[in-house]
Amino acid sequence: MATLKIIAGTVYGNAQHVAEQVEENLAEQGVDCELESDPSVSDFTDADAILVITSTTGQGDIPPNLEFVFSDLKDEFPMLTNKPFAVAALGDSGYGESFCGAGHQIFDLLKELQGKPAADLLKVDAMETLEPEKDVVEWVNSIKATLVGE
Repeated sequence: MATLKIIAGTVYGNAQHVAEQVEENLAEQGVDCELESDPSVSDFTDADAILVITSTTGQGDIPPNLEFVFSDLKDEFPMLTNKPFAVAALGDSGYGESFCGAGHQIFDLLKELQGKPAADLLKVDAMETLEPEKDVVEWVNSIKATLVGE
């Protein structure tokens, strides 16, 4: 089974909490995973698989703790050829066009770097759910075989 790097992009801690719940759930299932809240490019390039769980800030912007690595990935453009990845975006549909904007940007960049999506972008709407960790854990469990193999 592959080593999964879980990247948390958070502003107020909600995405961090969701990422911690996902990590705990996967670890209980024997998945080798590591959670990063201050990632570097090497966290993306060295991982066997990548799971990004991110909130959105401002007008669809990347959370502050991911701004530098997002910029570095765009600048350095390391190929992630066929590396499995998935992105779960937390947002509020009340913000209209910018809903889950950070998740869209990260998903698109990882595809551009030739990563292989294990699933479509998951968008979790704060207007519809009070416990995003349940939705994300369930989703990750449903794509686990594609993301990290079994």
